[in-house]
This record gives sequence, structure tokens and C-alpha cells, in this order.
Amino acid sequence: MNLEEILLKAYEGKRITEDEALQLLKVESFYDVLKIGIVADKIREKKVGNVVTYVKNRNINYTNICINRCKFCAFRREEKDVDAYVLSIEEILKKVEEAVKCGAKEICIQGGINRKLEFDYYEKMLKEIKKRYNIHIHAFSPMEIYHLSKISGFKIYETLKYLKEIGLDSMPGTAAEILDDEIRKRICPEKIDTKTWIEIIKTAHKLGIKTTATILYGHVESYEHVIRHLSILRKIQDETKGFTEFIPLAFVHKKTELYRKFKSQPGSSSIYDIKLYSVSRIFLDNFRNIQASWVKLGRKMAQLMLNFGANDLGGLLIEENISREAGAVYEFPSEQEIRLLISQIGRIPKERDTLYNLV
Repeated sequence: MNLEEILLKAYEGKRITEDEALQLLKVESFYDVLKIGIVADKIREKKVGNVVTYVKNRNINYTNICINRCKFCAFRREEKDVDAYVLSIEEILKKVEEAVKCGAKEICIQGGINRKLEFDYYEKMLKEIKKRYNIHIHAFSPMEIYHLSKISGFKIYETLKYLKEIGLDSMPGTAAEILDDEIRKRICPEKIDTKTWIEIIKTAHKLGIKTTATILYGHVESYEHVIRHLSILRKIQDETKGFTEFIPLAFVHKKTELYRKFKSQPGSSSIYDIKLYSVSRIFLDNFRNIQASWVKLGRKMAQLMLNFGANDLGGLLIEENISREAGAVYEFPSEQEIRLLISQIGRIPKERDTLYNLV
């Protein structure tokens, strides 16, 4: 099929194939890129209208000590490093209280794989937050869940079931990076493999724990890797309907080993961003929400992606550490600034919660 035939097929609501999506992603002409983007924007409009959402939240990274050595990560520290840390439960609770006072609807909790932390640390964390505050806990990537399963002696199902019982409301679908084991061996060799990531995500969904879905792009991947990754996500969503949103994460390269030592791409180009968002909206026909991360893209590029398939700007983020450590430079936007970014392009700003209920 030629480009126009593929786009017409997508616009009419018919599912495009992996090969057709790859053909779209490989387009080089800027005018053809715009054609893809226009169709993606029309599909976005048909699916979610002109509302653009955001959430008031706070990221809490409970430790930066990590046994994994992911080459794209500049956040991790060794235990002996002077700036290594582990937050106490009281310090975590103080951060939650500050977030609640600022009107946050969500606490996102993630951290390094720290072998010194026992299971009761995580258990107490969830229980104490839920005992004191009425707030949604969005916590623990599949990598962290795998680690918690190992240190608790529970199977994945039992681990997730218990965490849900004591306060886990939803999960970030991070640690996905690129769901291809050859790429994972190059960029994050100690992390769980693709099969394990899928197993944990599908188990969470079957237990009623909603998750996000992510991709890390702009480093050493090919277009073929991207499409295979998107295909895995689409198949899971067909089966479980457990993903709340898709979040493309542009690689922040400046301070990472993957760029400095292994000469990866220096992040994505603006054209790659446009193609990735547009093709994702077209190919992921069973996803309602696609988020443009202002942390990764910058505010103006995130605003631009709202014209190429995205319908959400993510969190106000009272705190964020991982992208900043990798070299991202930004100031946290106010709610007024986020709403302005949305209204400047003729869209309707709406606050949401983690599960996309409008506030």
C-alpha cells in the first residue's frame, strides 16, 4: 500500500499492520510526515475530542542506590557514593503531606533496586501513606515488582495481590525501555527481559491494577524495534484493556554512559518526535490516551505533540529527579502555565486523576 492508502485505512478506523506502521515511521519527506501527523490529529480528535488533560502529582524516588547498571541512567548511585541516599518512611510521609497540601491527586513512587532494603520497608511505606492520606498511590515499575517478589519469596501474582491489598492503586509501565532483548542486553543488561515485563504487566491488569505503557526512544533502537515494541503493547491492550495511557519517553542523553561512552544517538530529533507520536496514535488504535512529557520534550515540543496525536501533558510534578540527573534542564510549571500551553492551541484544559477521571 502507498502512504495515502495506509492513512485512509487508518482514518476509516481500520487497524493497520506492523509493516504499514513501519512504512509510516520510515517516511523522510517533511510533507509526508505532516500528512501522517494530520491523520493522527484527526484520529485523536475523533477519539477524545479537544480536551487536553493533566494531573497534579509528585514523584518520590525513595532511593538512588541501584544494583542495575542501565547505561541510559544517570540517576543511580553506588552505596559508597557521597550523594547516595535512602529516604526514611517519615521523610516519604513528609513529601506526601506536602503534595496533599498542594492539591496533588497522585503520588508516583519509584526507586533503585537496593538490595539493603527489606520487604517490610515497602510494606510499611504503603500502609502508612494509606493510613494517613487519601491519595492515589501509583508505584513500582515491573522491575521493582520483580525485585519485591524475590525478596518477599512470593510469586509475582501473590506479590501484586498483596501490594494491592495494602495500598497500591496503579503502576507505572516503566522499565520497558525497548521491548526487544537484543537492545535490552546493550542498554540495560541486568534488567528483566521482555517476557518477564509482559508477564508482570499482564498479571497486574488481571488483578485490576491499571498501568501506563512507555517506550524509551532516541538512543540505539531502529524503527523496526519501535514497531515491535508498539505491537507488544497493542496485543496486551487487546487482551487486558489495562493500560491507561501510552507515554513516549524521549532519551535525555547528556550525562548518560550510553551517550558518553557508547556513542548512542544524542536523543531524538524533532521530526522523529513527530513521527513517533503520530504513528503511535495511528497504530495504537486501542489506546485512548497518549501523553506528551514536557519533562523529556520541553514545554514547546510537548505543546506541539498535542497537534500530532497526544491528548495529555502528564503531571505538574512537584518533584522530579531522574531526567534532571540525566541532563534535562527545566523549571516546574505552575498549573496556570500548563493550562496556558493547552489553551494557546485552542484546546480545553482539564485536570484529571491517575485513571483519567476529570476532576
